[in-house]
Amino acid sequence: MSTEAAALALKDRALLWSIGEIRATDVVTSACNALVAGLDSPALRTLAACTRAEAENDILRLLPPALNELGLEPFSPGIAGQEAEAGALAAWMLAGELTPRELAFRIHRRFGHELPLAERLAELDDEYDTLEYGDRTAAQVDADVLAEALRLTQHPRVTPEPTAPLT
Repeated sequence: MSTEAAALALKDRALLWSIGEIRATDVVTSACNALVAGLDSPALRTLAACTRAEAENDILRLLPPALNELGLEPFSPGIAGQEAEAGALAAWMLAGELTPRELAFRIHRRFGHELPLAERLAELDDEYDTLEYGDRTAAQVDADVLAEALRLTQHPRVTPEPTAPLT
């Protein structure tokens, strides 16, 4: 995994944790993966070294400095934050952690039809609910969700400059 991909994965996991989609230990695993990929900072090392119990208790204290030292800010307010959350959910689906149906449902539940960047996914969630009355199949709607997820993950994303390992 490249350092850029590891940074985006850590940022996405932090976002997913912040909205209650994953556990703190998943963020710690992502921090470990970031170290293996070549990202390094004192706070990232501390985060990666957490036990399961420590992760649940200490993530609020450890995550912000780790992200800050890497130049990552996942907790943006307003529309930018919502778009980042939608992108993180889409990346999670593309990684095989959600089905297309689950992605559409979660986007629809979280944002309704109010987030222009993810509006099509909310519409596709509605389509899943009416499959028995229409002429489309679940596989066709899945393909549309996949295309939307790919589009969301291609939306401009901020990545840090690679850092040299600390010695």
